[in-house]
Amino acid sequence: MSSPVGPTPANVVCPNCRQQVTTRTEPKATNKTHLIALLMCCCFCWICAPFLYCTECARNTDHYCPSCQTFIGSYER
Repeated sequence: MSSPVGPTPANVVCPNCRQQVTTRTEPKATNKTHLIALLMCCCFCWICAPFLYCTECARNTDHYCPSCQTFIGSYER
């Protein structure tokens, strides 16, 4: 089950343990992030490409229950 979540921790009821929790978030690089970095390298902006992996602006945010570690949902950028 995927709940509507945003880029910051959200208050949700976990579908697995049924507790009201504030989600634990993890930013994840996606294929889109890798493609943008590759294009930057091809355009001689290779110095800037690693910054995509250091900021959250080009990565999705996955949400997990802090109690049972169940995946709650993903915020896609």
